[in-house]
Order: sequence, then C-alpha cells, then structure tokens
Amino acid sequence: MKDNNEKRIDPNMVVSSRIRLARNLKKYPFPSRLTDKAAAEMKQELHGLLTDYPEESFDFLDMKNVSSVQGGAMMEEHLISPEFAKSGEQSALLLGRSKRLSVMINEEDHLRIQAMAPGSCLEELYDDINTLDDYIDGKVEYAFSEKYGYLTACPTNLGTGIRASVMLHLPALTRRGLMDRVIHSVSQVGITVRGLYGEGTQAGACLYQVSNSVSLGMSEKETVKLLNRIVAQICDSEKTAREHLYSELRTQDDLFRSYGILKECRMLTSAEFRALYSKVRLGAELGLLSLNLSDLDRLFIECQPYNLMLTGDAQSDGERDQRRAELVRERLK
Repeated sequence: MKDNNEKRIDPNMVVSSRIRLARNLKKYPFPSRLTDKAAAEMKQELHGLLTDYPEESFDFLDMKNVSSVQGGAMMEEHLISPEFAKSGEQSALLLGRSKRLSVMINEEDHLRIQAMAPGSCLEELYDDINTLDDYIDGKVEYAFSEKYGYLTACPTNLGTGIRASVMLHLPALTRRGLMDRVIHSVSQVGITVRGLYGEGTQAGACLYQVSNSVSLGMSEKETVKLLNRIVAQICDSEKTAREHLYSELRTQDDLFRSYGILKECRMLTSAEFRALYSKVRLGAELGLLSLNLSDLDRLFIECQPYNLMLTGDAQSDGERDQRRAELVRERLK
C-alpha cells in the first residue's frame, strides 16, 4: 500500500473508534498474582476514586454479580473484552453513563481505561482518555519505568500502553480475497487487523478491527496519527475494490434483494443477519439505499444473541431468530 498523506478516511466505512490504555498500580502485584483480598481492596479504592470525576458519572459493576447474558451483551457492544466477560471474583467495571468512557479493573492489567464512540474520532477520544488518565494518575501511583514506560502484564503493551483501534466495514476487499494482502502490508508498519471482537475472532459482517500492535518507542499522539494514516490507505483500497465490483448490475441487485429480505423475513439467524447487514450497509454507504448508518450499526448490536436474550423472551435459538426478524422489520419500516 502506498504511503500517501493526501488520502482521507472515508467516514462511511468507519463503524467506530476506540482507544484503550493499559495501566497497573505500583503497590499491587499484576492481576495473575493478585490475591482475592488485594483485588477487593483495589476495586473499592478505584470505585471511590472516580466518584468525583467531573467529566463523567460512572456506574460500578462487580463482575461476580454480572450474569453471563449481561456480560455477553456488553462484550457484543465492545464495552468489555471477551476475556473480561468471563471474569469473576477479582474483576469489576466502571462504566460511564454515556458509555463513551469505561474502566475494566483486573482484566490482563489492573486497569484497562477505554474511550469509544461511533465514527472516525480517534483524536477526540484521545483527548477524553488522556484527561481521565491524568485524573487517575493524580490520585494513584502507576507502575512506571523510565526505560520501558508503563509496566504491563504483556510486553507488547510496554511503553505508552496505548491500543488505538478503528472498526472498518470492508466488504469489497473481503469479497475479492484481498484482505490477506492488506493484513500483511500493514503489519510491516506495526499495525494489526483482527476480527469483529478482537484477537482470535472472525470478521463477521466484513467488519475488521485495525489497531496498533506496538506501543514502545512511539508517543501516544504518534500512534494515533499512524493509525489514521493506515486507515485512510485501507479505505482507499476498499474504494478501488468497490469500483471494480459494485459497478455490476448483478451486485447492485444483490444489495437490493438483501434489503427486501430484511424488510419481510419472519425468521433470521445470526449468521444470515450479519451477511445481509453487510450488504445493506454497503448499499447505504454507496447511496443506493436511504438508510442511516448509525441506526444500522445500533441495530446490528441489538440483534446479537446476548442482547436479544436481555429481554428475557428470546432464550432459545428459534425464539432469537424470530425476535431478530421482528426487530429488523420494525426498524426498517
């Protein structure tokens, strides 16, 4: 992929942006060596620490009291990691009322501070998370080395501890079998591409998480700048792939047929919904369908299995398939 600073991010291709900071408190062992007593003390300390944060109000969720359904729903919404959704006694979540800010306590590190929002907005999220990080840093002492930066459980997070990521919708590159080439290309400059829910997951609905893979030797702002540049290049490649693929009448017909199925179906499996969502979202991105992308992305989350189960009346596969179809029809009227 050519390095061209004039390339611009296509906002329609970006589903969401997110920044996480890995931090550990100096006075406690890493989570893998933390006792239940020390973990309880830490959770209480951090809960009280953010009570007076002026920029956001936080709700405290002790993960030992969170059901598997609730944890799974938060994971589907990207508020927590898949690993954290399965955590228990030692973990807790501080969740901002707006859901833009959150803090996972005792995931892989003591703190995973997160800022997330729809669309392409890494710079704004960095400002938000930097303010929160400075606030916490003013009240506790982080584990920090002058040589290695912030000390983390995994060496790949040493340095700034930042993990910036952008969720992209890349159906044309996927369909033309070009994603392996893209993944190899960006890996040469310290960028990684993962599936829908991060490491080890598949790219459902042609959605990919693009993020930095190294945080040592580069400032936080440089990391954000690099990621934005690479995302712009990927968007440019996707645009080129679309010009070759979606100028065909047969492909356009497929997009409209997918929209028709979603508007009229009575049963809709999770896998089928993801495939149809990707096609309909593409139709909206191209201006062929008059649909709001933010509404579609919100519908995508609400139609995931755990989110459907939150209502209490969609516990079996068949019930979820029926409820998913009902929800989609209602929203697409």
